[in-house]
Amino acid sequence: MLWNAFSIALREIRRNLMRAFLTVLGIIIGVAAVITMVTLGQATTQAVKDQISNLGSNLLVLRPGMGFGPRSASAGVPHFTEGDVRAIEDQVSSIAAIAPVSSTSLSTVYLQNARKTSVTGTTPNYFYINKWTLADGRLFTEADYKAGEAICVIGNTVKTNLFGNQNPVGMKIRLGKSSCEVIGVLASKGQSGMGDQDDTIIVPLTTLQRRLVGKTSSRDISQITISAEEGSNSDSLIADISSLMRQRRNLQPNEEDNFNVFDTRQIAETLSSSTQMMTSLLAAVAGVSLLVGGIGIMNIMLVSVTERTREIGIRLAIGARAREVLLQFLVEAITLSSIGGIIGIILAFVLCFGLAQIIQVGFIFNVKINLIAFFFSTAVGVLFGFTPARSAARLDPIEALRHE
Repeated sequence: MLWNAFSIALREIRRNLMRAFLTVLGIIIGVAAVITMVTLGQATTQAVKDQISNLGSNLLVLRPGMGFGPRSASAGVPHFTEGDVRAIEDQVSSIAAIAPVSSTSLSTVYLQNARKTSVTGTTPNYFYINKWTLADGRLFTEADYKAGEAICVIGNTVKTNLFGNQNPVGMKIRLGKSSCEVIGVLASKGQSGMGDQDDTIIVPLTTLQRRLVGKTSSRDISQITISAEEGSNSDSLIADISSLMRQRRNLQPNEEDNFNVFDTRQIAETLSSSTQMMTSLLAAVAGVSLLVGGIGIMNIMLVSVTERTREIGIRLAIGARAREVLLQFLVEAITLSSIGGIIGIILAFVLCFGLAQIIQVGFIFNVKINLIAFFFSTAVGVLFGFTPARSAARLDPIEALRHE
């Protein structure tokens, strides 16, 4: 019975292809929109997580000032000292590694190529904490750091702009007024919310202090990067660091912190939650078009019942039961909505693949959301096809045969 009903449904759809297409257009748009919104939302969430993960391993960043907003938030606030770094390392538990950071911007010259570049002075731990890996050469060591060697490790953007296709390892560049040997090139990390991560030059902190900018103050550490031990409680760790820094900076109980601790794990969770919430909202809005498509199916099926009233009367007169007529029209509605769902999934696949390339996020084909969207489109066919099908099944055979 079901196969016969399905065959008749396909025959009726072929007889009115244009009307059938216009009928399921709402379903197609709804399914494609829902899948596209959810898929791109998941891809964006994953991209955010990856970018945060690229910043470092369980990374905490201690910075002066009240927040990460305008520069005025940290204006006049004292920086940190190397004593602060040692105090945190000695007195705070659950720390895997710690590295002081002092940054400046210097003119960088190699032959005729010159540009302004961010220069970071730090210790060897910085590479581990921030998950930097090498593309070529080597990283500086603890011995290089203690000796204040005139060496540097450069990012991929610096390498491309200064050296082009040349191998820069062993070459010397001028940083400000001093010469520095390139000993390594970092593997590319790409763009993040804070700019181009590869546009950087990293030198030993002692080199920055002794050769490049000089040490004019004991408070020349602009930030302290900390890698928490795996499984540690970040809230407890932040509380311990904050308590210690309040003591070292002589802050009274009624004074607010003049420093802040940036936790990448919390930021990743917050951004992911916000992205998922926005994705759900957009998917819900897109889902409205599925309901609109369902209303379109119900309208067309009601028209179809009116057009085929005489046919229904003949079927009832020769012995067809009411439930068989109901099943026939219900199968037609489900077939229409299912076809719309399949076309919508194909359209969504194409849209997701193309848009992922445009907005530069990974293409994630989620089988689950595709199946949910398809079954939802089928449910729309059942929901909105039942009323026309019941109307057809309740027709009086005599009155139906008299219908012109």
